[in-house]
Amino acid sequence: MAIESINPATGELLAAYDELTPAQVEAALKKARQAFSSWRQSTFAERRALLLKMSRLLTDEKKDLARLMSTEMGKPVMQAEAEIEKCATVCGHYAEHAERILAMETVSFEGGNSYVRFDALGAILAVMPWNFPFWQVFRFAAPALMAGNVCLLKHSSNVPECARRIGELFRQAGFPEHVFTELRIGSAQVESVIAHPLVQAVTLTGSEPAGRQVAELAGRSLKKVVLELGGSDPFIVLADASLPQCVAVAVNARMINNGQSCIAAKRFIVEEEIASAFQYEFVAAVEKLRVGDPLDPGNDLGPLARADLVDDLERQVTESVRRGARILTGGKRLSGRPGFYFQPTVLDRVRPGMPAYDQELFGPVAALISAKDADDAVRIANDTPFGLGASVWTQDLVRAEKMAARIEAGMVFINGLVRSDPRLPFGGIKNSGFGRELSHYGIKEFVNIKTVVVS
Repeated sequence: MAIESINPATGELLAAYDELTPAQVEAALKKARQAFSSWRQSTFAERRALLLKMSRLLTDEKKDLARLMSTEMGKPVMQAEAEIEKCATVCGHYAEHAERILAMETVSFEGGNSYVRFDALGAILAVMPWNFPFWQVFRFAAPALMAGNVCLLKHSSNVPECARRIGELFRQAGFPEHVFTELRIGSAQVESVIAHPLVQAVTLTGSEPAGRQVAELAGRSLKKVVLELGGSDPFIVLADASLPQCVAVAVNARMINNGQSCIAAKRFIVEEEIASAFQYEFVAAVEKLRVGDPLDPGNDLGPLARADLVDDLERQVTESVRRGARILTGGKRLSGRPGFYFQPTVLDRVRPGMPAYDQELFGPVAALISAKDADDAVRIANDTPFGLGASVWTQDLVRAEKMAARIEAGMVFINGLVRSDPRLPFGGIKNSGFGRELSHYGIKEFVNIKTVVVS
């Protein structure tokens, strides 16, 4: 089976690769296990030096890597450069802090000396998505490697060039051979890799159906799994919010990465007192967005990553309209040009029973929902199977923090854009998955928390 790289801005085939055979995968897993035997004995100082070199390498090659990302999956090039910068930051963060985070903890215990160790597990499989093709990999790999694990990457099949380049970067930075391994396989081989006795755990960032499948496979093999899945993040705007600031962030929160982000705001829940004013300003701002070639820094949005994603999004919008939603702007794919483009879209009168309310819309489509008051806004925010991120906009910070405690999400940002940061735990609840990435919580997901008692 061929794994193909297609430029979503033009539909052009960029490259094609043969999938690894089962025998080649078996050989790669054995080499990774052999690499773990020595890597686990390396010092934090040795790992730190390599990860800092990686951070510098990413910074030096930022523009070329960003161009590759934009060409292969359609991300606006300035956002792609910011993604590479973020990868460099996460490498630096764990290089600096991992040793302290994983230091042995002394425990008061009668009858002897007791402590807790944090030991590496072994080979960790990462099943990664296309929407942030560098960041998702590095936010997993940096802590996993600093903890002494080795990494196996099964990247999304539509970004094989990004996957190949990431593997090259680890070799350029001087990491030992097979400490980071790119497995060029399709989804059909994932089951056998998860079940393989040399693989100790798995992490997946992706869709809810993919998460359910991977969790089931990992459960059969009794292996640890971390899942970061979809989201339908609420963006709550109360009547006392600063509207100009709020609207500016709202547009970015929905349209970042061409609307293809799990933590993008999807549902804009606005207190009815200011619903009309917010709608007017929001639609006007969306209509100013420039759509086109992602390599042109003057464009705000590029194409969706694949043709089937345009089909899915168009179906969700059409069905929502059929059930009573109103298109305020956009609403269709961009025709008359090559590539996989969809108009920036705003839907109003969105209610339960519509895809725009019940499902995740992975593209540049915003859903406007009116709420009677703050309590009603929280009720609507929680009326979803997802629970990844949320934001609340108000000048009453005391009320906002009380609302945050009631919102069912892994992350709540008050008067700010939901985002990931190496210092903060990242992840969700409900159908958005379980486990955490980043911060000290993330690095401890894939270690053996080992109790040692010396009597």
